[in-house]
Amino acid sequence: MEFERIVDFKPAFDRRHSDHAQNYGIGGVQIRFVLKGPVGAVQFVVGTHWYLPEVQREKRAWQFDFATRYDEIDPQGWDLGYHADSQHPIREDHSDRPQTAGEWLTPSRECSYVPSGRCFYDGSILAAERLVTVLLEEGGDGVWRELEQYYNSTFSSEQVLLPAPPEILMLTELA
Repeated sequence: MEFERIVDFKPAFDRRHSDHAQNYGIGGVQIRFVLKGPVGAVQFVVGTHWYLPEVQREKRAWQFDFATRYDEIDPQGWDLGYHADSQHPIREDHSDRPQTAGEWLTPSRECSYVPSGRCFYDGSILAAERLVTVLLEEGGDGVWRELEQYYNSTFSSEQVLLPAPPEILMLTELA
């Protein structure tokens, strides 16, 4: 199977503002590894804490104590997830049209990682933590290996539609 590997860097920012409605805080560089296949894509996103230079200088006063207190490891795993093409949904609740009156399901969204241009997305911050260790110990080769395994298990040819998560089912019962 042919895969396309994409690595995307989102830059750091400082968008603090005294007006609370306009205060978007600070953020470090974000790195997204995407493995794109014929029917979907999987991704691993890490937050680096690589802030703008002036933010790093400001944070020196309190950052060490915070990282020590909370046993913070960098980079942080922010997401491990999949982009399922809207033409090939993999969960029962993946639909752009309600199945019954009043039922709310998970609609697709625009997506550059799938052939149809629309996908259903799902991801997990908890699942991403394991890949941080792989990244630190094995580098990119380990990340691509893990993403290929994740792709194959998510989009296997024997894939049966997964049931909707219980919280989705509960919401549809209340409608």
